[in-house]
Amino acid sequence: MRRLLLTERGRRTQRVPGGSLPVDDPETVAPGVVESSHAVVESLPDAPALLSTSDGVVLRATEQAALLLGADSGGELLGSGITELMLVEGEFARPRGHDSWFRALSWPHQRNPLLTVTLLVDVSDLMTPTASLLAYERRKLQNAQRAARMGTWEWDPRTNSTRLSEMFFEITGTPPSTETTFEHYLDHIHPEDRSRVAACWNQLAEEHTPMEVEHRYIRPDGAMRILLCHGGVAKDGEGRPLMVGTAQDVTEQRTALRRMERSSQRFTDLVNLTPVGIGLFDQGQRLVDANDALCELLGYDLERLRGTSARGLTHPDDREIDLAETETRRSQRGNRRASVQRMLVRADGQPVHCELHSTPSVQDDGTRFWLVVFQDVTERRRTSEALRFQATHDELTGLPNRAAVKEMLADMRAGGEVERSAVLFCDIDNFKRINDSLGHDAGDDLLVALARRLEGGLPEGCVAARISGDEFVVICVDVDVVGGTGALASRVSGLLNTAVPIRDQLVRISASVGAAVPDGSDTDGNDLLRFADAAMFEAKGNGPGRVSLAGPALMASANSQLQLEGQLREALHQDQLTLHYQPVVNSEGTVVSAEALLRWPHPERGLLTPGTFLPVADQGGLLREIDRWVLRRALREAAAWPEGAAGPVSVAVNLGGLVPGDHDFVDYVADSVAESGIDWSRVVLELVETALVDLPSRPRSAMQDLVARGARFAVDDFGTGFSSLARLKDLPAQIIKVDRKFVSEIHSDSCDFAVAKAVVDMASAIGRECVAEGVENSEQFETLTGTGVDSYQGWFFSPPVPANDFHSMLVAGGPRRVNV
Repeated sequence: MRRLLLTERGRRTQRVPGGSLPVDDPETVAPGVVESSHAVVESLPDAPALLSTSDGVVLRATEQAALLLGADSGGELLGSGITELMLVEGEFARPRGHDSWFRALSWPHQRNPLLTVTLLVDVSDLMTPTASLLAYERRKLQNAQRAARMGTWEWDPRTNSTRLSEMFFEITGTPPSTETTFEHYLDHIHPEDRSRVAACWNQLAEEHTPMEVEHRYIRPDGAMRILLCHGGVAKDGEGRPLMVGTAQDVTEQRTALRRMERSSQRFTDLVNLTPVGIGLFDQGQRLVDANDALCELLGYDLERLRGTSARGLTHPDDREIDLAETETRRSQRGNRRASVQRMLVRADGQPVHCELHSTPSVQDDGTRFWLVVFQDVTERRRTSEALRFQATHDELTGLPNRAAVKEMLADMRAGGEVERSAVLFCDIDNFKRINDSLGHDAGDDLLVALARRLEGGLPEGCVAARISGDEFVVICVDVDVVGGTGALASRVSGLLNTAVPIRDQLVRISASVGAAVPDGSDTDGNDLLRFADAAMFEAKGNGPGRVSLAGPALMASANSQLQLEGQLREALHQDQLTLHYQPVVNSEGTVVSAEALLRWPHPERGLLTPGTFLPVADQGGLLREIDRWVLRRALREAAAWPEGAAGPVSVAVNLGGLVPGDHDFVDYVADSVAESGIDWSRVVLELVETALVDLPSRPRSAMQDLVARGARFAVDDFGTGFSSLARLKDLPAQIIKVDRKFVSEIHSDSCDFAVAKAVVDMASAIGRECVAEGVENSEQFETLTGTGVDSYQGWFFSPPVPANDFHSMLVAGGPRRVNV
């Protein structure tokens, strides 16, 4: 007889290998066993006995075995794995959940060696308290060894015999029935480690030197494990030396350690390679280590940087660094907190602006530290400041622009400085005449000269700004300091009423000045700007070079305009505006395009045209927003138009607030086209002539970008802003629209005819399409047909009509001429 070797298996039913088992008792034979009259097996003894397969699945069980294992009947045990039914502890076993003890004796089945008969011998009465305690302590030791993945061994060098614990067999993958020797163990050690391990064991055996060795062990199944062995010398019962020790499976620990070391190396490599500065600071916020990028950024070598506090790196003009403030973490909503910027000081004393990100971390030895990233944003900051200057300052004169004026007025209100302030609105008289006679370059030179006069002549506490073409604003923080509003207005008027040498000519100019001061605690900076603007118009109405102070009546009128502005703003946001379309036709009267014209169905004043409300929109800064609305709506509606007789019908949109110089001009137009789904070739953007003269590179580049995508630009009201037709070739536009003032008398005025013919001929010569605006009768149309005009627009063909009516017009084949 031999001890039963228990193998962990799941509960299942299985055929008997090598044959079938006859059924003596259906309740005590595993289901699925096939009967065979030719198979003869010996009966189980009349005792606690089990019949099982080679892998431990119970096929038959006696009632005595069921009683000993805590079951109600033998049939209840069938299909179970033996290791599911009992726990083996050393030489004894016990049922799971019971305190009885027995020994398990097993032997091969007489007729079928693939089956095993197991006899359970109840030894509960023989288990003394001492024996039970020893079994309990052994069980605890086995559990501890299993948790630590540690086995024990004994080796007698005299006999070369070994005695191994159950856990040792398990971690080495060796069957417990295997006869093991030191050589057997040594054969499974990795060849590269074998001589080193043998030397340690021999030193233990010969010199009794305690051993600690870590090596690789190749299990019989080919898997490689890492074992940490400890050994020492003990005495056997006869006082002879006996080698004893432990072997612990540390594969997972070493794998994790190597993974951590590789991760640490990758981190070190990444820190050294990254182009941004990285520093490690201790808990006292003193630098412990830094990469080369940080050393280069600050102009120090690492040894000089070590020990420097975070505060010591800060420029004297900036607030000291506190790493707790720069910690990069996420809010409860998951958003990353805004980064902190600080100005550091280089070794040469030069400032360097950095964006700081830091996080607390822990080194491998458990030491806590701060990991800080220093991103050099000096150049980005310079660029940002340049962009901000560009956004808040006039490109021509360098003075603050409208955006800066609004910001200054808002700051004054926030600081409670409005009560003593004054705003002056200045408009150069007859400036258009100077542009027309001397050219726009001369006009620009004049504006620059006036800007310098204002900068140099204003008293302290006053700021000059240019908010549009020939309009300047002066803001005074404390008007009492400069002698009162009247004195300040007279001084500003004197600076702008002067003679300026321009291009070898002495140009005398004057300006209309309007001034406003607060009339109560409710007046804010924007109110002052509106009142000063209204006062300027009042002054201009009295003649050139006049000054006017905004009084109560004028302020009331301005407030009425403000009310209209508020209504317009609400109508815009509530999508209460609408578009009418006026067709543009070719010489056969076929519609080729249409111009989108804005209308406002006012709830009290009826349908308002742009001439009524666009000046209000201009004063309120709504032109850009209105343009964006018109562009989106026009493209969306035009995308649904049916194709005309001459092909796809284009749509033209006038732009006054949304212009190529805007930073998002290209993106917004492109997004609107994509959103509508209209083809680029059907998009025409109309700009007034003065907006296209002497274009800076940025707006010109924006226009060229859109033209490359297929869009076209049209010059609206051409002929009203040029002194020379030769400059026509420089316009980045594909369509020229002859102004209506040259069309109205073209059939009766030879000068108008000559101008119109010259424009058409030159447009044709340089490959531009020409459209005549304001065609209102047959005489004008017939005269224009002889000039070579490509297309016509006016009431003679159709007035502007609502979107639905224009759609119906296209379906009907074109407009019906209306002779006005």
